[in-house]
Parts: sequence; C-alpha cells; structure tokens
Amino acid sequence: MCREGGHSRAVWNNILSAFLPEGYPNSVTPDYLPFQTWDTLQGLSTYIRSMLSTQALLGGIGVGETTATVVGATFLWFMRDFTGMLGSILFTLHQGSNLDSSAKQWRLTADLLNDVGMLMDLVSPLFPGAFVTILCIGSMARSVTGVASGATRAALTQHFALRKNAADVSAKEGSQETAATMVGMLLGMVLARLTAENVVALWVSFLLLTAFHMYANYRAVRSLCLTSLNAERTSIVLSAFKEGRKVPTPREVADQEHLLPRIPRLPWQKQRAGDAWLPKSIRFGVQISSLKLDDGWKSFLSLVERYSRDPYLMVPKGAIVHVVLHKLATPQDFLHGYVHALCLADLQLRSPADQSEELAISWMKNNYTAFLDSLGKSGWATDRILVETGEWRAEWITGQKQE
Repeated sequence: MCREGGHSRAVWNNILSAFLPEGYPNSVTPDYLPFQTWDTLQGLSTYIRSMLSTQALLGGIGVGETTATVVGATFLWFMRDFTGMLGSILFTLHQGSNLDSSAKQWRLTADLLNDVGMLMDLVSPLFPGAFVTILCIGSMARSVTGVASGATRAALTQHFALRKNAADVSAKEGSQETAATMVGMLLGMVLARLTAENVVALWVSFLLLTAFHMYANYRAVRSLCLTSLNAERTSIVLSAFKEGRKVPTPREVADQEHLLPRIPRLPWQKQRAGDAWLPKSIRFGVQISSLKLDDGWKSFLSLVERYSRDPYLMVPKGAIVHVVLHKLATPQDFLHGYVHALCLADLQLRSPADQSEELAISWMKNNYTAFLDSLGKSGWATDRILVETGEWRAEWITGQKQE
C-alpha cells in the first residue's frame, strides 16, 4: 500500500516538474502561482476563440467557395501578414524602450489588443467591401500583441526568478502554454463544429469567452507584485514618505497602480499636483545643447555649480523637468536623479519658480538617505529605476567625482 502511494506521489511529482520551476515554491516569488493560473486560463480562452475567428476568416477569404482562387486567397493572406509585420516595427519604434518600465500595463494592453484582432477577424466577412481593411486592422492589433507580450514576458520572468533561474521559469512557462494550447485547440475544434451553422451561437460563444478572457487578464495583472521601481511606483512611495506616512510595500502599491498605460498630458490640459510622474513631465537623459539655455555657457556653469555634488543637472522649462545625466552616472544615480526630478516637478506646482529648485535640492540633501532606507525596509529594490531614458550623456567636473 505504501509502495503504491509512494509510486503515485513520484509520478505526480514528475508531472509537476514539467510545469513548475525546480525548487517551487521557494525558487519563485509568491505572486508566481496566481499569475500563472490566471494567465493559463486566459490563454486557454484565446486558443478556443482562435478556432472560431480563424474559421470565419477562412470563410471570408473564400475557402470552400468555387469562385475563390488560390492567387486571391494568397494575396489576402500576404496583406494580412505584411500589415502585421509593419505594425510590429512601428510599435517597437514608438514604445519599445517603454515596455520594461511598464510591464504590467503593456501586458494587459497586449491581450486587449489581441481581443480586438480576433474580433476584426470575426467581423470581416460581414463587410465584404471593407474586408481587406478590417483584416489589416486586426492584423496590426495582433502584431502589437506579439511585441508587447513577448517583451513584458521577459521582464516578468526576471521578476519571478528568485534564484536567477530565469531560463527554468521561462521553459516551464512554455510547457504551461503548450498544454493550454493543446486543450484549447481541442475544445476550439469541438465548439467550431457545434457553432458552424449557427451564427447566434458562434457570437454568443465568442463574446462570453472574450469576457472571461478580459477578466482572467485583469486578475493575472492585478496579482502581480513587482518590487522594481518605475515612474508611477516611485511617485506613489515618494508621496507617502513626504506626507509622513510609512512607505507602502510593493503589495500595497500594486493595488494602487493603473492597469493601462498612462498617456501624456494633452497640450491644453493643466498639470496638477501629484501628476509629476506622468509621461513626458520628466525627460531623462536629454542633450544639453537641445535645451537652448538663456545665457548659454554662463547658464551651464551656473547649473554645474548648483548641482556640484550630483551626477546630473536639472533644467525646468515650463511644466517639464529636463535631466542631463553625467556620463559616469550609475543606476543608483539614476534613481537619485529621478526622485530629485519628481520633487522639483511637484514643487513647481506648489512654490514660486525661483524657489522650487533650491527647495528640491534642500529636500534631497536632508531626506533622500532616509527615503532610500525606508524603501529597502518596505521590500523595494533600490539598485535601479525603470524609466524611459535618453541616450545622451554629458561630462563636467563635479564635487562628487573629485572626491
């Protein structure tokens, strides 16, 4: 009896080892299992729906009709793939450097765009005159999904891998996805056959599965508890510290984060206090010559003197704080500089412009070390900050570098 129980346990452990990282649960973060559970369920929904959308798409192309030609079907498929490739290149050009810092937000956005792409495939046969246009729109939406989901998956894998076992975590995630694909394909084929002659049943099934897919993605992203600092998370913890409250933990901040990427303020929108972290409010790693300083060289020397002990220069212009980075600035200096820029951007909304810079310098001098200690005690990684950073670096003599 004991032998049978031991054999069954060994078989079960072998099965689990194909889907869970070696050393689980100690080798991954606590949010690994809830995220992977919901992620697998949303993937299952995707594969079932893909059978329905593909069936509709093939019908729209002309598969099964005597009037359809191989050349025509090939051209339509070529247009679909071509626009998808073009869309992925354009998206990477515009947002590629921002995916790592907003992994949670783009992870959810990617799946929502995948829903749009599948919906376009299902709708396209209903509008023969606009079939190619709708087909290409759907393909471009899915192309963004491919780029965003792949890039954010890499960032999340690094987060889950507590023992620097990213390769193992990635491999097991692949096994989970493959299993979900196999089950989803089988269920999808059954559902596609059952709804083949019933348009109402097809749409009801697709919409219900899409609703579940969106819910599962929401739960998956909401379960994530990232310990890395990005623009929004830094703003949240900094606001709490400045108000005299305890620095919130990664779990507490995860419940406050936006789940979709924030867009920059529009030109006619006024910036409000607390919005300093919004995209483009802080421009990090800018070229000094692009700032067109009022007094040219004199202004630059004044900046160097003002920030003599820092490996960066702050240049506020309107509601935007430009940060010039020294070529020897380290990842820790980036965090220091970004917190400084947040303080300055926030102070500009509360204090006269001629006082805000000195107030920000004074606050950093008196409080930054305590803030950094509070971050560490609350479980945050303080070795770097994930923000969109320009490639420009400058060189000047600083008091910090001279020591």
